[in-house]
Amino acid sequence: MTDRLPAPGTGQVPVLRLGDVLLVTLQGDLYDGTAEQLQQDIGEAIAHHTATGVVIDVSGVEIVDSFLGRVLAEIAAKARLLAAQTVVAGMRPAVAITMVELGLTLPGLRTALTAEDALRLVTARPTLPRPGGAQAGSR
Repeated sequence: MTDRLPAPGTGQVPVLRLGDVLLVTLQGDLYDGTAEQLQQDIGEAIAHHTATGVVIDVSGVEIVDSFLGRVLAEIAAKARLLAAQTVVAGMRPAVAITMVELGLTLPGLRTALTAEDALRLVTARPTLPRPGGAQAGSR
């Protein structure tokens, strides 16, 4: 089931609901006001729809600066407080290199090559340890 959530604010960045997961696709530059509104929209959507995961697709982003890095880290921190995990998908090699050069770390964020891979990460059931230390499904 896919729902486009009504944006409480400006609605400049759509937040789509795919079952228990929110999908956000960033295109181009993310300005201060839009970023603040996006953080609020994601927090409200997690709480309202009891989402367990947030996938942020950055494949349409050409340049990452310290501002965008901070925004992504803040979204992940807020989502974690609301019991949802965040995965950033589609980061271009040049963007990853720039983030490393800027010394940006993204605590609490997992990454995936594609949005499809990210969806698999946030919907995967964690394996519980079995008595004796063996993982479920391992031999």
